[in-house]
Amino acid sequence: MNEQIETHIRIDAPIEAVWAVLANFQAYPTWSPTIAEFFGTPKVGQRTKVLLTQPGGTSITMNPIFLKIDANRELRWKGRLLLNGIFDGEHYFRLESLSNGQTELIQGEKFSGLLVPFMKRMIHGNTKLGFEAFNRAIKERVESSL
Repeated sequence: MNEQIETHIRIDAPIEAVWAVLANFQAYPTWSPTIAEFFGTPKVGQRTKVLLTQPGGTSITMNPIFLKIDANRELRWKGRLLLNGIFDGEHYFRLESLSNGQTELIQGEKFSGLLVPFMKRMIHGNTKLGFEAFNRAIKERVESSL
């Protein structure tokens, strides 16, 4: 079973300014409401522990493998609950440069695994709310740094 959510936000800044905040992993504890902390520096093909929090106070430490760190374009990782195939999530941030000097941030996640049918309410509820809170926070962080 698969499920996907995706959120979008326009940021009044060039793509390089958005990427600078998105890729500054050590600064997340100072501004991000949902990706609370990276324990180490993510590298493609390697796992890095990440502390995630959701609206409502739920938090979990994941150890995702980083699939893509493409400057000014995309950050992508895949995490799992316990074992592959139970509840897996491929999380992504894509950046698109707009003609007016703005950047569109697309944040989403593709969920798969046996527990997905039982987790739909959480996915479309607190998880999506968390993505939207992150989007607003990064927009504020980027725009205030210009």
